[in-house]
Amino acid sequence: MVSAPRYVDFHCHLDLYPDLENAISRCEMSRTATLAVTTTPKAFRRNMQLAKGKEFVRVALGLHPHLVEDRWNEMPLFDALLNETRYVGEIGLDAGPQFYKSLDKQTEVFTHILKLSNDHGNKILSIHSVRTASKVLDLLERHFSGGSGRAVLHWFGGTLPEAERAVELGCYFSVNRAMFRNERGRKLIRSLPMDRILTETDGPFVEDQNKPVLAGDVAYTVSLLSELFATEISNMQSKITRNFASVVSHEAS
Repeated sequence: MVSAPRYVDFHCHLDLYPDLENAISRCEMSRTATLAVTTTPKAFRRNMQLAKGKEFVRVALGLHPHLVEDRWNEMPLFDALLNETRYVGEIGLDAGPQFYKSLDKQTEVFTHILKLSNDHGNKILSIHSVRTASKVLDLLERHFSGGSGRAVLHWFGGTLPEAERAVELGCYFSVNRAMFRNERGRKLIRSLPMDRILTETDGPFVEDQNKPVLAGDVAYTVSLLSELFATEISNMQSKITRNFASVVSHEAS
């Protein structure tokens, strides 16, 4: 990225909006540094083609834990594509009722991705960890030393001790407006160091007034963070873009 971004959307499913090109254009026009996560390796190439030459959009290679049971056989393609991006996501574990039956396979896939990313070096991960925070952190500690790379926990819902442990392991956290809807979420966010926080939309899954939040639309989340940390909106916005710069500081220009 050449110009400094105004905002950061570090976890957005751009290709799940009705018009991927328009979603990319929104992020570019608003100067929102956006990580376009993918849910399967097969989705990666189209995202890359449409984001080619864009200043503010980067594409991550992922295999979402919800899809592991049906799409784990795409892992050879994942391995083959990993050289084409620095970013890996959405990956992780989900032990919710609907996906618990595939947790062993999820763990196998996630462990493989962590090891491979660690071997490649300089990878930035966007990680899903529903009801699996301790397990995710155990696997990160064991298999992803990070080096010049980073692990970013997307929509983290673990306990306060788990959040503290994640901080000790060097993790960052991408937060969205939905996390502020209850006191537990606000308390968790309040416990995080300000220099480890990024913003995200998780669009189109997060909604605003019963409609999917727009790609890159993180201004409201910035305002919620500024209120939570009792600082000016402009200060919070600057802090988040500095945090983003820290995460991607080794990115080739």
